[in-house]
Amino acid sequence: MERIKLLKVHYLPKELEEGFLYVSEEFGVAGHLCPCGCKNKIITPIEPTEWSFKEFNNKPTLFPSIGNWQLPCKSHYWITDGKIEWSYQWSEQQIIEGREAEEEKRKTYYDNLENKPVKQSLIRRFINFVFGK
Repeated sequence: MERIKLLKVHYLPKELEEGFLYVSEEFGVAGHLCPCGCKNKIITPIEPTEWSFKEFNNKPTLFPSIGNWQLPCKSHYWITDGKIEWSYQWSEQQIIEGREAEEEKRKTYYDNLENKPVKQSLIRRFINFVFGK
């Protein structure tokens, strides 16, 4: 398979059809069948620390690449503008390093959220100013 079509859905269906990327923006998830033909379901969370989703002219892009390291096929590919772009096979060491980098990215993201000061609304700042809080 070289192309994948976008289907926006509320919920991902139980049975996925080959050649379609199902995206639920409301629930922040995408799903498709592995394009290598092994028929495994591939579920990708769409959130700041995982995958990003974009569409242009109804053609989907997921970033970064999808590496199915836990599956026997170990397929590795990109979904870009509705095209499947095959990538090279990673070594076990690259897989370990990639997982460690992903975990560090998550940790940094959530640590930064915890340390970010909460911005008060304009009304709350005005009330605090008027009443000296």
